[in-house]
Amino acid sequence: MLLAGRNQSAEAIFTLLGFSEYPDLQVPLFLAFLTTYTVTVVGNLSMIMIIRISPKLQIPMYFFLSHLSFVDFCYSTTVTPKLLENLVVEDRTISFIGCIMQFFLTCIFAVAETFMLAVMAYDRFVAICNPLLYTVAMSQRLCALLVAGSYLWGMVSPLVLLCYAFQLNFSGHNIINHFFCEYTALIAVSSSDIYIPHLLLLGFATFNEVSTLLIILASYVFISVTVLNIHSASGRRKAFSTCASHLTTITIFHVTILSLYCVPNSKISRQTVKVASVFYTMVNPLLNPLIYSLRNKDVKDAFQKLTDTKALCY
Repeated sequence: MLLAGRNQSAEAIFTLLGFSEYPDLQVPLFLAFLTTYTVTVVGNLSMIMIIRISPKLQIPMYFFLSHLSFVDFCYSTTVTPKLLENLVVEDRTISFIGCIMQFFLTCIFAVAETFMLAVMAYDRFVAICNPLLYTVAMSQRLCALLVAGSYLWGMVSPLVLLCYAFQLNFSGHNIINHFFCEYTALIAVSSSDIYIPHLLLLGFATFNEVSTLLIILASYVFISVTVLNIHSASGRRKAFSTCASHLTTITIFHVTILSLYCVPNSKISRQTVKVASVFYTMVNPLLNPLIYSLRNKDVKDAFQKLTDTKALCY
């Protein structure tokens, strides 16, 4: 019986409803999301390239930032191309395996970003509170381990959800009321009991959010105390400016995730979920390189030097 259910699920077809209930907005939405995705790809890949080739940016802070840009690029690329396709074609179907893979990849990059932001908060804590020990404390080996740990936990933590998704029964043609295979929207069309998957998602999301936010909160409490004890006004401004970019990114990302996945028995409408999902899958990856580049003198100087070098070559 279980094997028959799995075979039936594997043959099931899913249609991503997306924003099809607004036919007059299909073209404007396509253009808006295409522009967003283009800027996201260019911005994040440019950030990675600038950090990699600029000698001045070879410090832990920018090492973590380059990986955050990589995660944002992958995150957006997992979701947006399929959304763009569905806005211009009538056939919005996706296979069971394709849907499961999209869900799994979005989980990997969402969790990796969650922990990457916590790692970056810890990095700022060490840099501001223990500047003389910064290069020793944040060694290359530790930085590599922290980044590898973020990616590894991103891959391992959704495995339980993935296993349960494979055990759910899906039959025939299923309409998913979302623009990508988001977990709650996916399991909502199953004929199986979804109480345990919902409970697992709540526990999984809450654990990741609480653990990372505790690290971030503790880091910024110590940072605030240290900054307030700095006698130089310019020193305080520089420290707060460095942290402001990171706090902006944290706020946008975590508020969205908390409101969607860490509220038991949430009665949020599907339309609200879709709009909120746009923020953490598309808007946040778009804003991150802009926030960090516009507020960071070192990145702007490195970009200016790179463009000047290219101009001289021509």
